[in-house]
Amino acid sequence: MSQALAQITPAQRAVRVARPLNGLEKAAIVVRLLISEGANIPLSSLPEELQAELTAQMGQMTPVDRATMNAVIEEFSTELEQLGIAFPGGMEGALKAMDGHISAGAVTRLRRGGIGPADPWERLNALPPDRLLPILEEEAVEVAAVMLSKLPVARSAELLGKLPGERARKVAFAVSMTGNVDPATVQRIGASLAQQIDQQPARAFDANPVERVGAILNVSQTVTREDVLTGLDEEDADFGAKVRRAIFTFSHIPSRMTPAEVPKLLRAVDQGVLITAMAAPGGTETREFILANLSQRMAQTLREEIADRGTPRPKDAEAAMTTVIGAIRQLEGTGEITLITED
Repeated sequence: MSQALAQITPAQRAVRVARPLNGLEKAAIVVRLLISEGANIPLSSLPEELQAELTAQMGQMTPVDRATMNAVIEEFSTELEQLGIAFPGGMEGALKAMDGHISAGAVTRLRRGGIGPADPWERLNALPPDRLLPILEEEAVEVAAVMLSKLPVARSAELLGKLPGERARKVAFAVSMTGNVDPATVQRIGASLAQQIDQQPARAFDANPVERVGAILNVSQTVTREDVLTGLDEEDADFGAKVRRAIFTFSHIPSRMTPAEVPKLLRAVDQGVLITAMAAPGGTETREFILANLSQRMAQTLREEIADRGTPRPKDAEAAMTTVIGAIRQLEGTGEITLITED
């Protein structure tokens, strides 16, 4: 890098780039130059998203003239000279830099997100439902009632719907008894509940075991999926039943999707892939459900293409169905569709 900077003459430094470059393009030029000179750049320490963006940008770059390269190097060199001190990016980098200088308790608290809003109720509201549900199930009914009263209505309704029927009725009735609770008591309850959250063991996985197994089996081959489910039923019938409810396959589309959301599926999946999935043997019910909820013209076009496609190979049909299910899950994740929950 120093050799490249030394070769820049004052006249070259005065050259201006014909088209302004954005930051990512400039970074791609600098990284490409450093790599060409044999420099060891620890790009793996960057977030994977930035690594991918930088690599993709390098793949899109066209040849750069020397004047443009020199201008970018000069700007980069000036910024380096002005830089006073750098800090590690993200919480993990900060914890690594502070290793040996702060207590183990502080490290644990930071890893659990102990630094948050001053109001404990704001922090509780930001937590996912599965972190709050154990409190509603195990705490006194009065405490659970205060919690539901303090959280936003939408969040409280979601949590109440996840409670067993008898417990939900008791908590809902107890809400009627919270009218005379003073603000100081409500704040103390919130602080106590937040402290309980801090004391819960840190989890390595965001999703619960049922969701993780269900997600894996969703994209597994049918033979493998049925074999695993049979084994789960034999080992733990309750767990196996929950996994079955968490699974969403091509055959579940008629019972889990609403008719009005079918057109969104066509926009999210390549038409050839969808035709292959609908042409597979055994998918008659799903195929008819999809076609019945499209315009007559579109449905007729797809029927003709399915007939022309013929029966696909099992491997191709399985891959197409998996792609369709992945698209539906993505639509659900972005909130564009809402799948019907099975009892």
